Amino acid sequence: MEETISLKEIFEVLKKRLLLIILLIVGAAGISAIISFFVLTPTYQSSTQFIVNQDTNEVNNVDLNQIRSNVEIINTYKGIITSNRILDQVVDEMNLTISTGALGEKIALANEEGSQVVTLTATDYDPEVAADIANTTVEVFREDLPELMNVNNVNILSEAVVPANPKPVNPKPMLNIAIAMVLGAMVGVGLAFLLEYLDNTIKTEQDVEDKLELPILGVVSHIDEKDMMSMGKPVSINQKTERGNFSGQRKKTV
Repeated sequence: MEETISLKEIFEVLKKRLLLIILLIVGAAGISAIISFFVLTPTYQSSTQFIVNQDTNEVNNVDLNQIRSNVEIINTYKGIITSNRILDQVVDEMNLTISTGALGEKIALANEEGSQVVTLTATDYDPEVAADIANTTVEVFREDLPELMNVNNVNILSEAVVPANPKPVNPKPMLNIAIAMVLGAMVGVGLAFLLEYLDNTIKTEQDVEDKLELPILGVVSHIDEKDMMSMGKPVSINQKTERGNFSGQRKKTV
C-alpha cells in the first residue's frame, strides 16, 4: 500500500521544526558573515586596454581582410602575453616575490567577438599592485612584439589606474550571506523531514491503525484547564497535581 503525503502534512512538519530551520538559517548567515568580513582577504582588480590594428600609415586604404586578420591574431597575442617570456620580465621588473605561474593566475584577457580591443585584467590583494601588473605586462608585451612576430600593431588605449576609493571584487559579503541562508534553509528543511521520517513514536489514533494494525475501540479526549474553566467547573490544587494520574474515581473540589 503506497503512502501519500498531503500538503497539510508537509506544512505541519515544517511548522513543527520551524525553530530548527530558523536556527540553521541564522547560523549559516552568521558563519558566512564572519568568514566574509574577518577571514577572507579582499582582492582588487585593475584593467588596461590595448588595440590590435593594421600596420599601415595610409588611413584611406583600410583593408577589411587585414582587420579580420588582426582579430584572428588576437588569440595568438593572448598566448604570448601569458607566456613565461613575458611574465618572467614582469616579475623581474616589478621585483615580485611570486612565481611566473602564480602571476599568470592573476591575469585574465578578454575581448568581444569581432573586436580588436583586448582588455587585460590583473587581480591582487593590493589595488596599486594590480594596476602595476596590468600596465607592466602590456608594456613588456608591446616592446617584445616586434622581435617576436616582426610586427608593431599594438597600441595602448587606456592604462590601469587606481581609483580614489578602490572597492574589492571579492569577497562579496551580501552575496555570500544570501547563498548561505538559502543553503541553511535547504539543510533545515531536509533535516526536518529526516527527523520526521526517523520518528516512529505513536502520537495519534491513525498511527495505531497504520503501525500496529490494531482496531481503535475508543478515544480518550484531552481536556485542559482552560476548557474546564470555560465549562464552569473550578479546578483545585489537588486536581492540578494529580491530573497526570489515571483514576476511575472522581475527586471532590476543595
